[in-house]
Amino acid sequence: MTVTEISPSPDRRGRYRVCFSGGETMKLSPALIADHGLYTGRELDERETEALLRDVKRAEAKHRAVNIISATNVTGRELSDRLRRRGASDADADEAVQWLTELNLLDDARTARQIVERGIRRGYGERRIRQMLYEKKVPREHWEDALSALPAPEAPIDDYLRANLTDAEDPKQRKRAADALIRRGFDWNDIKSGLRRFGSEADALEEE
Repeated sequence: MTVTEISPSPDRRGRYRVCFSGGETMKLSPALIADHGLYTGRELDERETEALLRDVKRAEAKHRAVNIISATNVTGRELSDRLRRRGASDADADEAVQWLTELNLLDDARTARQIVERGIRRGYGERRIRQMLYEKKVPREHWEDALSALPAPEAPIDDYLRANLTDAEDPKQRKRAADALIRRGFDWNDIKSGLRRFGSEADALEEE
């Protein structure tokens, strides 16, 4: 394979358009061009071509990884899975995750804390927040430390009831409020205590 042309590419990543005999075209960073000693007329043997293609795939996996973490909070496992779904090999996905971890741009413990903080802001209970940690594939060794920031359930339960329970003696309102709090991840005993604090006969729900 022979390099037939190297010209600036219009993309925002600062890459160059590199054309090869046979019609192949790649967009390569200046670093890759320098690392592989590419210039117009340069001939690459099979081993050199394989090395170039391998490095291109590695670079693309890292670029995709940066795009993903720039858009949302992800764990290392979640990021690796997403890169694989987008065509990265297992080795390239794992290397991209390790690279970002070493740069301190990917931190599962930090992501766990951010997920818990988001759940608290939304007024969720511990069960729902644990589900969030599971869905985001946070390693379990980070769960308990992050969950230690959870407030006592009384405050978020009371906030919800204050905003949504206008008549504590209305059985339909009681049931709707209780069902909503269960979906939010609160324990039934904590919900009953909250209803009692608002003057509702919580035990009546078990009979309805």
